Amino acid sequence: QVQVVESGGGLVQPGGSLRLSCAASGSIFTMYAMGWYRQAPGEQRELVAAITSGGSTNYVDSVKGRFTISRSNAKNTVFLQMNSLKPEDTAVYYCEARGATMKGANFDSWGQGTQVTVSS
Repeated sequence: QVQVVESGGGLVQPGGSLRLSCAASGSIFTMYAMGWYRQAPGEQRELVAAITSGGSTNYVDSVKGRFTISRSNAKNTVFLQMNSLKPEDTAVYYCEARGATMKGANFDSWGQGTQVTVSS
């Protein structure tokens, strides 16, 4: 069983910054990749940014140059630094962790989500 917990959301004015954190814990043998998704009301969930164990990253076009994803492999933790926030970034942000357990089974675990609201 792998648990994923996000933190760091909140209310911020346009142009402001927030840093999201996500920690995975449990019977983790190896982590393949971790990522951040978001879902705005009435919209589909979309991938915002992802990072592999080797450090390769990818971002949705709308956040390139503003958001940065990073990770601490030793701690199975991933961060999302969000700068120059816009009202259209308002959404619930979810963390995903994919890897393998100590028993050799693959897992794909999600957190409960953290609300990010960008508004003046």
